[in-house]
Amino acid sequence: MTTATAACRIPAGRVDLGSDTLFPDQYPAQSPTGVVLFAHGSGSSRFSPRNRAVAAELNRRGLAAVLTDLLTDEEEQIDSHTAEFRFDIHLLTERMIAVVDWASAEPSLAGLPFGAFGASTGAAAALAAAAYRPQEVQAVVSRGGRPDLAGPALEEMRAPTLLIVGGADTNVLDYNEQAQAVMSAPSQLHVIPGATHLFTERGALEEVSDRAGAWFEHYLGEAG
Repeated sequence: MTTATAACRIPAGRVDLGSDTLFPDQYPAQSPTGVVLFAHGSGSSRFSPRNRAVAAELNRRGLAAVLTDLLTDEEEQIDSHTAEFRFDIHLLTERMIAVVDWASAEPSLAGLPFGAFGASTGAAAALAAAAYRPQEVQAVVSRGGRPDLAGPALEEMRAPTLLIVGGADTNVLDYNEQAQAVMSAPSQLHVIPGATHLFTERGALEEVSDRAGAWFEHYLGEAG
């Protein structure tokens, strides 16, 4: 059976963001049990095979997934030369909040418990959005992320957070350990031995998907 996909443009201030919502196979006969909002890192997009793989596992577990490009095509083009947007956590957070607000009003998703999944710098935006929207975002997963860039939001957010890092991604592992040390929310650091930043090693991405799926299934199921 083919996963149901709904494409749309999400308004975020002066721009509209490209977005795809991937529903479980049972939809629309059966509503999702929750929805996970994705925040991609620099150089990635809603078509990223890594994030699509995670989304497929969430669909298998009965969860919907919203994959959104937090930068416009023009901004991505500029960023590829200047890197001026990828570390603009304030901008990325504002747009992630816009995604949360859109999902809260979207009839096919309204009333469902929300989670946030962030990769690279997108993880900081996911965590900060959880701090600003504590009633909506019930759980967070970071994949190879930079949670340290979320700043004061790390102490304010309350959503249970899973930090997944490759064991060979040593700098990012350090950043995650530092971030976890100041987090007030319940958190867990899961290190995949031998995995690098993009989790291209055999079985690494499958482990990311399985761990993320179990985390969201548990916490969004509780919230539901």
